[in-house]
Amino acid sequence: MFGMREQLRTALFVVTVVTACVAWPATAAAATRLAVGGSVQQVYVTGARPSERVALVDRRGATVAVLPAGSLGGLIFRGVKPGPGYRVRPAGGGAASRAVTVLPDRSAPPSTKIYGQHIPSSGYGYLTTRDGTKLAIDVRLPGGPGPYPTLIEYSGYGYADPAGAVNGISPIATLLGFAVVDVNMRGTGCSGGAFSFFEPLQNLDGYDVIETVAHQPWVLHHKVGMVGVSYGGISQLFVAATDPPDLAAIAPLSVIDDTATTLYPGGILNTGFAVSWAQARDFDAEPASPGDGEPWALQRIRAGDRTCRANHVLHTAAVNEVSEVAANRYYIPSFANPLNPDTFVHKIHVPVFLACQWTDEQTGGHCPELAEHFTGTRLKWFTFTNGAHIDSLDPATAVRWYDFLSLFVAQRLPDLTPGLRALAPELYQLAMGVSGVQFPADPIEDEPDYASALAAFEAQPSIRILFDNGADSATPGAPDAAFEQSFARFPIPGTRAMSWYLGRAGTLGGSPPATRGVDAFTWSPRARLATDFTGNTGAGGLWGTSPDYHWTQNPAGTALSYISAPLTSNTAVVGAGALRAWIKASTADVDLQVTISEVRPDGNETFVQSGWLDASERKLDAARSTLLEPVLSERKADAAPLPTGRFTEVIVPLYYEGHVYRAGSWIRVTISAPGGDQPTWAFSDLTPKGRATVMLAHSRSMPSRIILPVVPGVAVPTGYPPCPGLRGEPCRRYEPLVNRTVG
Repeated sequence: MFGMREQLRTALFVVTVVTACVAWPATAAAATRLAVGGSVQQVYVTGARPSERVALVDRRGATVAVLPAGSLGGLIFRGVKPGPGYRVRPAGGGAASRAVTVLPDRSAPPSTKIYGQHIPSSGYGYLTTRDGTKLAIDVRLPGGPGPYPTLIEYSGYGYADPAGAVNGISPIATLLGFAVVDVNMRGTGCSGGAFSFFEPLQNLDGYDVIETVAHQPWVLHHKVGMVGVSYGGISQLFVAATDPPDLAAIAPLSVIDDTATTLYPGGILNTGFAVSWAQARDFDAEPASPGDGEPWALQRIRAGDRTCRANHVLHTAAVNEVSEVAANRYYIPSFANPLNPDTFVHKIHVPVFLACQWTDEQTGGHCPELAEHFTGTRLKWFTFTNGAHIDSLDPATAVRWYDFLSLFVAQRLPDLTPGLRALAPELYQLAMGVSGVQFPADPIEDEPDYASALAAFEAQPSIRILFDNGADSATPGAPDAAFEQSFARFPIPGTRAMSWYLGRAGTLGGSPPATRGVDAFTWSPRARLATDFTGNTGAGGLWGTSPDYHWTQNPAGTALSYISAPLTSNTAVVGAGALRAWIKASTADVDLQVTISEVRPDGNETFVQSGWLDASERKLDAARSTLLEPVLSERKADAAPLPTGRFTEVIVPLYYEGHVYRAGSWIRVTISAPGGDQPTWAFSDLTPKGRATVMLAHSRSMPSRIILPVVPGVAVPTGYPPCPGLRGEPCRRYEPLVNRTVG
């Protein structure tokens, strides 16, 4: 969708923007000097001629850097040392600008006077940040008089679009009695500045938004919360880590724990959803034109919004995210850690409500790893379940989300009135394409007063697992879990690492095999379709009750399959796990996929989870790894080819799961080339480029095994879920796969 535009962008940009759309003024032609502003470790410039080279000089007159202006006369110097006295001038000679001060990456601004600014009490407008950048906002109010409990949604999607927040959930929040301020990040939509994925300045913008909104006269308690799904959920983690004093609570939904677990799972580039998402961010960050940028911004410019038009001058200075992906193939701590929430969520001190899915088709199933890192607050609650990206808003989770916001932001007793409850069927029909969905009963609402409700909510265990989402309804696949269980923390106390050893004839046993065996398969990413789903990935499609999965079997000879004996009791697996396998390949490197599934006595097979590994990146980070949660080093210095002519142990980390394998079922492990087991994740940039032969050994000296986190004591009140029926877990008829034995 975006690939062709990405290739043609440079060649066509000037033509489409300057001549075809909004008749941008020739700002530099009549300018007598360059306009300059100091920002957080940045200096921004407007008023230059397109492609004119501009020099940044320090207080001593020394040249710091020289950059060309963009097609609209704007540019940004990044990575500038904080301090006063910076100026800019044409590199070819000419008058210098006024002096500006470059700000440090520090939460509190030099002056809090900006928080006294007034923003619209309703509707569209702009909010000015510490460096003078104007962010596009839209204030959406509930019915009735103020002041209002207020929430903020913040992302690079079209949140501030006056026609309605693109991918936002503000309509739900306003129905529940909250005001919502929808904000477009800098460099997107009609917001000023230039886009760079979660750079420190973007996070400090969020700090400024919170403090400015909290100071408005129509905001209840002069404290605000943050809400949002996906991008709008992830942004909360970054902003809350800056510790704004007037942030009351955050409620991130469907988020990531680490950029690499979505972008480079196991060291393999996710050319499906992840790269497409990066391309979309590059597309949206461009100045508005008929071929680029967010369409609603172009509409506002054409309608006469001069602020929006002026804001787009710096959009040409956006950091190209696709290029960043390519340039950061390996883990570089100084670059990666500021983008990985698991490295900084310990800085969050406000109450947290977080929900995500083991089988999220967009962000992936690694989010639960975050839970153990929220050490900065005791008020934290996490809900994990199977399901699609939208399932962080399933009815059971949505009611608890509402309770949380009522108690910690509105500071009032939750009250889902009959009128609000009556809206549930329409809400889920619109959001998921599922009819007849109702909100469950809510014991927190039954408390007699706010203090009692708050105490009851805080008494709930931190971890809530919804099992078999999709199985507790007359309509299989509807967003209702069959049962749930709560725990004090995650990883769950008492979890046991249980091993099943790979053996001859495709068996999984309780101990290493007594005799040596070697199985082989032909590695071929073309053996199956790249994904297990095509078509509508939203409401009524992948998010509906009956997604049209095409989760196909691996053709004979293109994978290895191992299956356990029938389980003698229900086995609850909650957590990550890994495959530790001894392999040898005909190539120096090979990318692997491992998929775990449940084979049932009725002849059906249910997908549970996958894991991936670029074998050249097999070295673990010993300081961070455990038996059940191995962590790859992913450093370039640790990458190494497979040894020639001998077996070596590789560890394939599995993503997280929360699944009960029923008594009488079999656990199946399938090893293949990546692809075919995910709805939107795809892998088109694989190693090797052609076919290869991969061999796997199993013996006492080479004990290949699957290790899963088994949680004892989970009560399972229900039988087998319908097949299909579990959300995010496709189901098919089981077909045995006979391994090719070569030794």
